[in-house]
Amino acid sequence: MIDLRSDTVTKPSEAMKAFMLNAEVGDDVFGEDPTLKQLEEKVAAMFGAEAGLFCPSGTMTNQIAIKAHTQPLDEIICDKLSHIYNYETGGWAFHSGVSIRLTEGINGKMTVPMIEELVLPDFDWLPNSKMVCLENTVNKGGGSVYMIDEMKSISDFCREKNLIIHLDGARIFNALAVLNKQAIDLAGIFDSISICISKGLGAPVGSVLVGKKEFIKKSRKIRKVMGGGMRQSGILAAACLYALDNNVKRLHQDHERANKIAEALKRCSGVKKVLPVETNIVIFEVEDSAKTAEAFAKHQIRVQPFSRTLVRMVTHLDFSEEMLEKVLVTLEKVLATS
Repeated sequence: MIDLRSDTVTKPSEAMKAFMLNAEVGDDVFGEDPTLKQLEEKVAAMFGAEAGLFCPSGTMTNQIAIKAHTQPLDEIICDKLSHIYNYETGGWAFHSGVSIRLTEGINGKMTVPMIEELVLPDFDWLPNSKMVCLENTVNKGGGSVYMIDEMKSISDFCREKNLIIHLDGARIFNALAVLNKQAIDLAGIFDSISICISKGLGAPVGSVLVGKKEFIKKSRKIRKVMGGGMRQSGILAAACLYALDNNVKRLHQDHERANKIAEALKRCSGVKKVLPVETNIVIFEVEDSAKTAEAFAKHQIRVQPFSRTLVRMVTHLDFSEEMLEKVLVTLEKVLATS
C-alpha cells in the first residue's frame, strides 16, 4: 500500500530505532533526561532562541504558546486556512479563553495590510488584539511558503503594534529547503516557534517549542497541567535528534516528487484545479473527493479527502521513486488524461 495521506505516516528506520534504543534517559519531569535536554538545547540554538520545550505534538506546542502569551479577553489573529483554527479542536477557546479573528490570505499566507485591518481599537466592548500566528508552510494552502522578508515585515508590524508573533512551524524545514536558508535565519523574527519533527523529518513523535527562557519556564508548567510532562522521554527525543541530523537535507526529494505529481494532475481531465506546489503537499480539486479516494484505494494508494471536492497527497521519506512511478500511472487510470 502506498500511503500519501500525510507525511505523518512515516515509520522509524532501523537506524533510527537503534539510536532510540541506545539513548541515555532519565526522568524529565524532574529535569533529569540528558537526551531530552540535548534535543531542547539543540533546537533552541538552531533557531537562535534561548530555550526549548519538548512536547508530544505540534498542537500542544501551539496551544501552550497561545496560553503562555495571552489571557482571557485577548484575541489572536491567524488565517482562515491555519492549522490552529481548523485542526486543533478549538483549543484556543478551550485552553486559553481567547477569541480569534481570521484573515483571508493568499493560499493561507497573511500580509501586513490584512493583519492591520483586523487589529482592534481599545474599547470596552472589544477583545484585546494580542497575538498574530503564522503557519509556514501552510498545510491547507498546499504547502505555501512565507519568504523571509514577508515574515520580517509582519514581525516589524507586530513589534510596532505591541503584538506577540508566533510561528506554527509544523513544516518549517520544508520551507527552509525551498528558501535555501538555515533555521538561524529566523532568529529574532518570532516571540515563539513551534517546530514539528514528526512530519517531513520522520520522527515518530515530537515537537519543540522555542522562545525566551522565562517564556519556556511558564510553558513548562502549562505543559504539565495539559498532561504533557513525560518521564523517560529521551527515547523519543533520540528519534528527533536522529531525524534532525539525517533527514533534513533529503527534503528536496519530496518536493521534486510532489511537483511531478502536480504536473501529471494538470494533464488529467478529471482534475478541475491544482494548487501551486512549492513543497511536499499536493492539493487538487475534483468532482467528488470521497469517490476519488475510493478509486485510488482500489489501486492500493491512499490519498486524503480534504473537503467535499479537494484531495490532498503528501510526499515523504517512505515514498520512493518506484512508488512515484506507480502513482503517475494510476493518475491516468483514475482521473484520465486530456
